[in-house]
Amino acid sequence: MMEENEMKEKDELFSKAVKAGKRTYFFDVKSTKNDEKYITITESKRRFDEDQQRFFYEKHKIFLYKEDFEKVAKGLNDAINYIETGEYPADYYDQPEPRRYEHTEGESHSEIDSAIDRWFDNLDK
Repeated sequence: MMEENEMKEKDELFSKAVKAGKRTYFFDVKSTKNDEKYITITESKRRFDEDQQRFFYEKHKIFLYKEDFEKVAKGLNDAINYIETGEYPADYYDQPEPRRYEHTEGESHSEIDSAIDRWFDNLDK
């Protein structure tokens, strides 16, 4: 058991909790076995389970790797700036247009997945 705690402490290098209304966001810096640093962002929200008559925490986690920090930070800053100013970033129209995919009768999940994969592949071009 001690070994597991030591491993956990080694992997978790930094942690910051941000309380925001009914949600709490955790920003944790961790490291891989190869000492590569990455960030996990966890959204935690308290919910009530009617069946079990008790509270529980619903969590959603995102992993951000070092090679993606700059692009993710730019995307987040662009989105925040748009909300605050209503202005689109200079490169907004250079990206492929996102599409909403709805499952229609006769269309398989693999066809939808392929279309979504193509859209994601075009994001970096």
